[in-house]
Amino acid sequence: MAEKNDFTITRVFNASRDLVWKAHTEAKHLAKWWGPKGFKMLACNLDLRPGGMFHYGMESPDGHTMWGKFIYREVQPQEKLVFVVSFSDENGGTTRHPMSENWPLEVLNTATFTEQDGKTTMVIKGHPVNALQEEEETFFAAFNGMNQGFNGTYDQFEEYLTSIIHSK
Repeated sequence: MAEKNDFTITRVFNASRDLVWKAHTEAKHLAKWWGPKGFKMLACNLDLRPGGMFHYGMESPDGHTMWGKFIYREVQPQEKLVFVVSFSDENGGTTRHPMSENWPLEVLNTATFTEQDGKTTMVIKGHPVNALQEEEETFFAAFNGMNQGFNGTYDQFEEYLTSIIHSK
């Protein structure tokens, strides 16, 4: 897929790259901020290595349970994560999006982390892999909603980072 079709989100955090990295790659941190606003983390298991998995379960405010997973392809400490994101079942199997049968089963994401003047810039780019044309079209049509969702999640992340920094 051409890079111009990637879903891209860029955020700058007022925190060191070391802290931003740890908060993205340690289960104890991910359990505190990952997911849509208002969702409760039910399970959070992480094996950070190529071929390893971040597997998590969440409960929505109205009581629905949802599972997801990342399968890591590349881990360059404090610099880059490459991973395939999928919806999942409780056992880590790949499943369809619970609200969209045309959502791609797999989305390849690349996250990069750079630090300048004590602030960390994180850029995440993602695109469907092994997807049918209809699944790609569904993905590309969802960019506005994805922006809202990811920015809500990363607003929570920013609040979490601030709480860590101020507790030191």
